Amino acid sequence: MGSFFSSSKKSKDIFTIGFYNVENLFDTVDDPKTFDDDFTTNGKNHWNNKRYRDKIKKLGSVISQLGNEQSYYAPAIVGLVEVENAKVVRDLVNSKDLRNHHYGFVHYDSPDDRGIDVALLYNKQLFELLGSEHFPLYLEDDEGKRDYTRDVLVVYGKLNGELVHILVNHWPSRREGTEESEYKRVEAAKLASTIVEVIQAKNFDAKILIMGDFNDDPTSKSVKEYLVTEDFYNPMEKILDRDSVGSLTYEGKWNLFDQIIISKNFLEKKEGKLYFEHAAVFNKKWLKIFKGKLKGSPFRTYIGPWYQGGFSDHFPVYVFFKKNK
Repeated sequence: MGSFFSSSKKSKDIFTIGFYNVENLFDTVDDPKTFDDDFTTNGKNHWNNKRYRDKIKKLGSVISQLGNEQSYYAPAIVGLVEVENAKVVRDLVNSKDLRNHHYGFVHYDSPDDRGIDVALLYNKQLFELLGSEHFPLYLEDDEGKRDYTRDVLVVYGKLNGELVHILVNHWPSRREGTEESEYKRVEAAKLASTIVEVIQAKNFDAKILIMGDFNDDPTSKSVKEYLVTEDFYNPMEKILDRDSVGSLTYEGKWNLFDQIIISKNFLEKKEGKLYFEHAAVFNKKWLKIFKGKLKGSPFRTYIGPWYQGGFSDHFPVYVFFKKNK
């Protein structure tokens, strides 16, 4: 990792911002309004309280360790996707490894067919929550019917005393095929860009973080052409350039769908202000499958209907911000 990680002393001037697709974090209760039946006790995945509690414990352990090689604190902010409801997020912040880190959370129910939402955890000692909103993404299928998907969550507050806006995204999947579904992710990118324009209209120099599982790489059209405008920098693009580094695998190839994109004013070193220092994929050995054809991939909870007992099918990603003295 180079000299950045050579210091063993944890700094109180470094703040970690993370993002994690937690792979189907469902409770065991059937919600009649969504297609969550697979994740119930009688569903095909045989989801039960023991498995649920184990997953909560594992995810809490991962989140608590994001950035801990450099920062004195647990992450200041963590965006989450694939959470079913407020209950599972509450259970997560109350889990063994997170309960002493003063986490609050922001969550809204999305109209997604599967009943999965986006959320944001924030460390109350490091981030002062000022407000939040959510914006629906309107898509239509081939028959002109509405295709229900996840909202974009916008949270704003003060990190180290500075006003920061955070957009949490979970863009439409590639299930129908990468090219066939690309227009949906372009629409998601346009929505995020419109939200950014509204924020910048009120404050032209707003500090903004756009995080999410974009179901596209940093080099994909939706991200590179429609989202990362001249006001933004995507540190994940450099990570993708390296061999075998990504946040998930598909058919033996690495992708980096999970990204944290920053406004360029985070690159400026101003006295007392936070500036961007480093981005990384949290891909520790113990988060990986250790043998077989999927060796090295994220150790996930399920492969199809088969329970594996792992963490998630995605690695989390994170960035460090450092306070300039």
